[in-house]
Amino acid sequence: MVDKQAVIKRLKKVEGQIKGIEKMIEEEKFCEDILIQIAAARAALNSIGGLILENYVKNCIYKVSEGELKEEELNKVLETVIKYAKK
Repeated sequence: MVDKQAVIKRLKKVEGQIKGIEKMIEEEKFCEDILIQIAAARAALNSIGGLILENYVKNCIYKVSEGELKEEELNKVLETVIKYAKK
């Protein structure tokens, strides 16, 4: 099971990054600096998403299927991964 508190802590950090980006825009900081902070926030969200996706596959799909994924379950996992990976 995913460590809920760890995920929430990471989300709070991303929230702080977003607020920092808002402040940078309000203060008319350099575009390059803003873009770097946006990239950092995006990377943090991708990391969180990866943890949740891993948990989904290991605990929500694999355990329910008792270690044997049927084609329907595998298609559901692939559909979720594709939706997650789209930008």
